[in-house]
Parts: sequence; C-alpha cells; structure tokens
Amino acid sequence: MNFWGYTLLFASLFNCQPELTQNTVFDSNSLIQKIDIETEKPDHTSWNDLLKKYVDDQGNVNYQGFKTDIQSLESYIKNLSNTPPTSSWTKEDKLAYYINLYNAATVKLIVDNYPTKSIKDIPNRWKKKWITVGNITTSLNDIEHEVLRKMNEPRIHFAINCASYSCPKLLNTAFTAQNMDSLLSITAKDFVNDTKRNRFQNGKAQLSRIFKWYKGDFTENGSLLEYINQYLDNPINEKASISYLDYDWSLNDAK
Repeated sequence: MNFWGYTLLFASLFNCQPELTQNTVFDSNSLIQKIDIETEKPDHTSWNDLLKKYVDDQGNVNYQGFKTDIQSLESYIKNLSNTPPTSSWTKEDKLAYYINLYNAATVKLIVDNYPTKSIKDIPNRWKKKWITVGNITTSLNDIEHEVLRKMNEPRIHFAINCASYSCPKLLNTAFTAQNMDSLLSITAKDFVNDTKRNRFQNGKAQLSRIFKWYKGDFTENGSLLEYINQYLDNPINEKASISYLDYDWSLNDAK
C-alpha cells in the first residue's frame, strides 16, 4: 500500500482530513475506510511467547525480564506498525490488533522508564504520540478512546492494562481473532469477581473506578449493576448502593 493508501485509511481514526481521491469509498458504520487492498494480518505468536515468559497468572509483570528481551518486544511492535488494519479485516482482527498493541506499547513504555514506581510518574504517559500504525503516529490515549472505545465492545476495559495493580490483570495470553470472544468474557468475569478490585456484600457494591470513569460504555443497554451481574458469580440486587474503591496506581511489577 502506498503512502496515500495508509494516510486515507487512518485519517478518520485520528481526525486527519487529507484530500480525498476518486477511489476512496467511506463506510459510515466503520472507523476505517474501505480500501480495496488487502494487507497481511500480523502474527501475535511472538507477543504470546513474551507474555508466557514474563507475566504470571496473577498479571504481575517481570519488567526486568522484558528489559533483557527488549529486541523481541520492539520487533513485535514494529511488525504491528508495518501491518495496519484495513476495512476488510473482521472486528475481531481489529480488536486483537489494537488490544495487543496497547498492552505491548504499555509494557515498552514502562521498560523504557524502568525502574519506576508508577506509570503516573512518567510524563505524558498516555498522551505522547510515539506509537506508529502504518504512517500515523499516535498515542495510548488515541488507541483507547478513539479506536477501541468506539468499537462497541465495553469488555475492552477488562483487556487493556495500564501497568497498575488496580487495573485489570495483564493476561499472559495474546488476543487473536479466534480467541477474542472467549478471552474477553474471561477477563470480564475475572475482573468483576476479583475482590481486590470489586466487592459485593450486605447489599452494597464497592466497585473499581473503571466503572465510574467509563460508566457510559457499560450502561448503553441497562444499568451498571445489570451489566456487572452478567459476569458476577453471585449476582447482587440491582438496587444495591454503589461506591467506588480507591485506585492503586503502583506498578504491577512481579518483583
């Protein structure tokens, strides 16, 4: 794909407005323009291998290990950069691409600033534009808010990791189009039932602040507790009082 192909492809994602060509057809129901050129889909195997190697089952991350294996991490991120999504990709392929990119880039951000006590100690950690997708340079913020949150899949909030203890756990399995729905359900169920992140007792729901910050994403088709009850092992009365737990931004370091 040439320069204009990539530029047109990602313009709508990041509010760019390049001059249109006669061969460009827009899909009003998609974030990505329809371009009649198929691109190779990335292989997420190397990311899966890194996750198996450096992330435990509790989501604790061996950042020192990642630091010694930085070339493998950078190679995977570069591969994603060189194989950006097109409109012919399925929703599951796009979700796998951007969830894995977000998580891998977050690990890279921490490794580049390691040791650190918290991602919040890193200046412009979410707004800095340093991640490339084709010919676009973007940020973690843009990937989360301008792409993933607009894909009508609120479970993404349980799949992307912000390198902190109160975040949903970083899975030690890479997302793929094939495992997408099952892994999203696993992450949702795991997060909702994790008493370190959400607590339900005596008619009270003490929730992660993720449910406060992104409430609108979870309540398009009902109340917040209705959404949570889909994944809660012991559903709570939907009239239960709701409060929000403090958020622990300390680094999810394995050491």
